[in-house]
Amino acid sequence: MSLKLAISGKGGVGKTTLSALIARTLASTGSTVLAIDADPVPNLGAALGLPEDRCPDPISDLRELIAERTGTQPGTFGGVFKMNPKVDDIPEKYGVDAAGVKLVTMGSVEKGGSGCVCPESVLLKALVQHLVLQRDEVVVMDMEAGVEHLGRATSRYVDLLLVVVDPGVRSHSAARRIMSLADDLKIPRVAIVGNRVRNASDEEAIRRNLEGAEILGFVPMDEAFMEADREGVLPYPDPALIPDPIKQIAASIQSSVNER
Repeated sequence: MSLKLAISGKGGVGKTTLSALIARTLASTGSTVLAIDADPVPNLGAALGLPEDRCPDPISDLRELIAERTGTQPGTFGGVFKMNPKVDDIPEKYGVDAAGVKLVTMGSVEKGGSGCVCPESVLLKALVQHLVLQRDEVVVMDMEAGVEHLGRATSRYVDLLLVVVDPGVRSHSAARRIMSLADDLKIPRVAIVGNRVRNASDEEAIRRNLEGAEILGFVPMDEAFMEADREGVLPYPDPALIPDPIKQIAASIQSSVNER
């Protein structure tokens, strides 16, 4: 199955832990899953159960790789360098196996601003284009509170942007901003997942504050989930124990893709 899934949301809503659980659930059904940590503060490795010394180095920090593929030293701006560097081997060479999926950490460009023309940004942009346009597998991207890694050339080929919210109104405000940006980028489908939901009142608050948005499901408050999120460790080591609401969300994503 080929599926390109981006997951975003305000910090602190459990987005990364949920990204890891959805990736593991999809892998448990037999799909080959590539998990991409595209958050500038990478925590997806911990959520997949990797100790810090086994987490992959961010691609943006691999100076020798960047210099080799772009023909220019990292940290430089402008100038002449390859705008279409080779990236197809990066997931296999620099990814790490974790909890049934392969993890690649993107990293971020520290200098020059988000729109800088520098070797690091060129390599990351080319890698995202490759992941979305050419990988024939399931790609789950844990984004920051936005979709900054997705450019206009690739956004329309993402199958689904999943925006994670909790019952707090600040996460709903962030979700509306993300959905507006997704509309500008012409991402074809955007859906909401309510996380850490305690009762029907929490569900109603999410529906009311995000009226008109597609809501894919609600994940109840779960102490095991919360503790894993706090500690940055693998929740539910046995995939069979992943809560049913998460399995149902993953199944809904799969079925919608299969029906295309």
